[in-house]
Amino acid sequence: MFAVYCEKPNDAEPLQALEVGERPEPEVPEGWVRVRVTHASLNRHDIFTLRGITGQDTPIPFPMILGNDAVGRLDDGTEVVLYPLITNADRAGDETLDPGWHVLSEKVQGTFADYVVVPHRNALALPKGLPPLAASVLGTAWLTAYRMLCVKSGLRPGQAMLVQGTTGGVSTALIQMGCAAGMEVWASSRSEEGRELARRLGACQVFAPGEVLPRRVEAVFDSVGTVTWEHSLASVRRGGTVITMGVTTGRMVQLDLLPVIVNQLTIKGSIMGTREEMLDLMNFVVRHGIAPQIAQVLPMERAREGFAAMCAGRLGGKIVLTR
Repeated sequence: MFAVYCEKPNDAEPLQALEVGERPEPEVPEGWVRVRVTHASLNRHDIFTLRGITGQDTPIPFPMILGNDAVGRLDDGTEVVLYPLITNADRAGDETLDPGWHVLSEKVQGTFADYVVVPHRNALALPKGLPPLAASVLGTAWLTAYRMLCVKSGLRPGQAMLVQGTTGGVSTALIQMGCAAGMEVWASSRSEEGRELARRLGACQVFAPGEVLPRRVEAVFDSVGTVTWEHSLASVRRGGTVITMGVTTGRMVQLDLLPVIVNQLTIKGSIMGTREEMLDLMNFVVRHGIAPQIAQVLPMERAREGFAAMCAGRLGGKIVLTR
C-alpha cells in the first residue's frame, strides 16, 4: 500500500528521512479495526518522529508510517474520525494520565497511508454536519487546544485570554474556539502576517512578541516555550492561569517564584485530551459552525511539500493530506 514513512531518522536533516512509497498492508489484531484513510493532517509530532525524538520509554520501531490524525472509512463503509491516543481501554478516568499511553506513529503505524489499524474505541463515528476535511485536523492540535481552553483554563465568557503565537494548529484552534465560546481573545505573533491571520480568525487585539498588554488577562495559553515564558507570566492577572503545552523554542525557562506566590498564579501543563473530550470537541465545532483554519490541502503523494512548509514555519493553520 502507499505510505509516507520514515525508514531511519535524521535529527539534523529531518526532511532527508522522509520516504514516500510502498509499505506492507497492516494486519488487524483482535479488537482493532481497519480504516481506509481519506484525509490525514500533519502535526509537529511528525517532525519529531523524523528526527527520532519520542517521549516514550522505548525507541520508535522504525520503519514507521507517519501521522497521528485521520478520517476514513471502515470496511463496512462507516465514516470515522480517529481518536489518536492509544491506552488501556479498561482504565477508568483520564486516559492522558495513564503512563503507558501513546499516539499513532509512536509504537504502532500512523495514518499517512492507504490503511491504518486502530483499537475499536479509537474509531469515532463522523458526526452529522462535520465535513471530513475539518474532522481530520481535530485529533491532536484541536483536541489539545480544546482541553486547554475548556477543561484547564476555567475561563468564562467575556473574560480575556492571550494566545502566544498565531499560525500553528493549536494557536489557530485556540483563537477560533475562544471566539466561539465568547472570550475576549488576544494574540501575539512575531510577524505581521501572523497578526493579520489572528484578526481574520476573530482576535480582538494582536501584539508583537513581548509587547506590554493594555491590561493583564485571566489566562495565557503558551505553546512556544522559552521565548514567550517570561511574557506569559507577566501578562496574567492576579489569580490567573498560565496553560502550557509546547516547547517549540525550547523547554528550559527561568522562573521567579515571588510573582507566582504574591499574585497567586496557577501554572498548568496540558497535553492531548480524553476520548470523551474528543467527542465533546466535535460537538462544539458542529454546534458553533466552526470551520477550522486549514492552510494547505495536498494529495498524500505531495507530502514532502507539506513537511517542508511545516519545517520552515510557513503555516497559517493545519496542513491536510488526502487520498
